[in-house]
Amino acid sequence: MKRLGILLSGRGSNFMAIAEAIKSHRLLGAQIAIVLSNVANSPGIVAAQKMGLKTAVVESRGRSRDEHDMEVIARLHQHKVDLVILAGYMRILSPRFIGEFPERILNIHPSLLPDFPGMHAHRDVLVAGVKESGCTVHFVNEQVDDGTIILQRSVPVLPGDTEETLAARVLEQEHGAYPEAIARVLSGKYESRDGYYVRRAGADDSTHVSRELRK
Repeated sequence: MKRLGILLSGRGSNFMAIAEAIKSHRLLGAQIAIVLSNVANSPGIVAAQKMGLKTAVVESRGRSRDEHDMEVIARLHQHKVDLVILAGYMRILSPRFIGEFPERILNIHPSLLPDFPGMHAHRDVLVAGVKESGCTVHFVNEQVDDGTIILQRSVPVLPGDTEETLAARVLEQEHGAYPEAIARVLSGKYESRDGYYVRRAGADDSTHVSRELRK
């Protein structure tokens, strides 16, 4: 059983989708070891407490990034975490943090990376006038919204969309994509190749995987 460490700052809707996937046996071989927030009384941490999960708050205000990250790292190691799952964690991780968990930190971003990285993806999508957006689950590296792409899901951009309506449509896809991406990582059937997480040789056909990422 692989142990997940969930990091969040806000409402934690992706965390709750992951917890529900585990509870309903759609995400096998995983358990949530700890839910950690840098914001006291964030809705996500409150929800985790109501679920009876182990939680911790490591405040970030008034502390250096390295000092804060060292405490978070210690908490994750204390709970023997195998994968770190960023679920709306509004902090850029230090190189030391990333180095502690190489190719074991996952993040979800609300666009089809490498297009539209950054904090204002939905606004940028609408300004660009593209017809498709979506979400990307990826491994975290030292570049913001970069790293090997594990899985993508797309949605149409509709006439009259606002940032709010587009965000709601993308979020719906995120809730399914994140548990599925975790399952891929836990399966041991995939490997990083040319910026994508593809099936290993002998584990079914991988020739169409890059296309499959956006379905």
